[in-house]
Amino acid sequence: MGNLWSVASAVRFLGAEALITTDTKEISSAKFLILPGVGSFRRAMQVIKQNSIDQAILQSLSQSENKLLGICLGMQLLGSASSEDGDTPGLGLIPNTVKKFTNTSDTRLKIPHVGFSEVKHGANTKLFSGIPNESCFYFVHSYFMELTPTINGVATCHHGADFVAAFEQGQVSGTQFHPEKSQSMGLNLLKNFLES
Repeated sequence: MGNLWSVASAVRFLGAEALITTDTKEISSAKFLILPGVGSFRRAMQVIKQNSIDQAILQSLSQSENKLLGICLGMQLLGSASSEDGDTPGLGLIPNTVKKFTNTSDTRLKIPHVGFSEVKHGANTKLFSGIPNESCFYFVHSYFMELTPTINGVATCHHGADFVAAFEQGQVSGTQFHPEKSQSMGLNLLKNFLES
């Protein structure tokens, strides 16, 4: 859903092979999976379930060396549920939930959150290896993943409140921002993922 070609182009620019597919055999045997996405959480989950992509992802992750990166909506889909279009269960790979930005505390807050924003990260994350703390990445979203103490390697961004900008949890990682649209810092992050 959405930003498939720009992600594939960034991966190819880094010298890796990129295959855009819904073929469950290809997905279940892939060493590196990227789940990008723009649009509706509910609709994306319907497509994933209808095509058994959820099962193929789990099959790939059953191999301990395989990795998954969710981008934007793709990161949100890795969580347990979203309030978008009514409560919709996600893939449940991490326990965090997704909710909509509200501007109740600051009426000047623009929704959706669009543009380059600073991301704060810890020094011990593979995704951000060699990337200075508080580097800027490109965001475009109205929903965000809530911060909880239940996942590791969390990077944060602030838009009215702090939210999960990225995370690393074992084989599964996610970025709310679009690394493929975040210039050199985004390409460095994708390179780190592909070399992890």
